[in-house]
Amino acid sequence: MFNFLKDKDRTPPALPEGTVRRRYVVSGRVQGVGFRYRARYAAGQLGLTGWVENEDDGTVTLEVQGDPALFARMFDMIAAGGYIQITGIRSQDVEPDPWARGFSVRGY
Repeated sequence: MFNFLKDKDRTPPALPEGTVRRRYVVSGRVQGVGFRYRARYAAGQLGLTGWVENEDDGTVTLEVQGDPALFARMFDMIAAGGYIQITGIRSQDVEPDPWARGFSVRGY
């Protein structure tokens, strides 16, 4: 009945050369000030994929994938929000996801 599923190509799409996926934990005044929505906007403008989520300890976790040269520009765009004050950023490289599409806000 579902033989068409067997014929489907499940090969992951090729990622552009130099694609990096990085997880950031951002501290400061980053919750309740529009950080997640500015991150989604900035990522969309720069063609980056990933997600952003508030944490219980007051930090924000952000996972972003794309050209690493654009990551600093994304943070500049986020920090341009008047109430956002980033005081610390920890980062960790993670395995790129070839299926990643768009940028989402988690934990509405």
